[in-house]
Amino acid sequence: MQIIKMVPSMPTPAYATPGSAGLDLYANTPEEGFVICPKESLNIGTGIKAAIPIGFVGLLIPRSSKGRDGEILKNTVGIIDSDYRGEIIAMIKNDDEKEPLVIKQYERFVQLVIVPVEQVSIDLTEILPETERGEGGFGSTGKH
Repeated sequence: MQIIKMVPSMPTPAYATPGSAGLDLYANTPEEGFVICPKESLNIGTGIKAAIPIGFVGLLIPRSSKGRDGEILKNTVGIIDSDYRGEIIAMIKNDDEKEPLVIKQYERFVQLVIVPVEQVSIDLTEILPETERGEGGFGSTGKH
């Protein structure tokens, strides 16, 4: 995957281990970083632009270690389409009730998981094929 580092001194996105599913992305903040107050949100750039291959999508997900600090993505998961060429930006929310969230310059704060996707054709119909589950929704398959 081709990327452009918008800030030459920023670390290059990388997998932390051979078994890592996501590329760690770094916070493109001022030297003093950002402070996000409890229950507030802030858009934070990653300092990169990427050419995700056609047939794939990038899923922007918080790092699990940041979840302990109250960091969540405001939109749950960020979708980076293969035809997007702008800076990858994360909408970070501090979900903690009391403590501010500090995002330091060049800190690993989100990860980008690249997965294959298929586009399907749409066939309008009056009836859908029957399944065992049918229209059963939340919890309809049991709790255990």
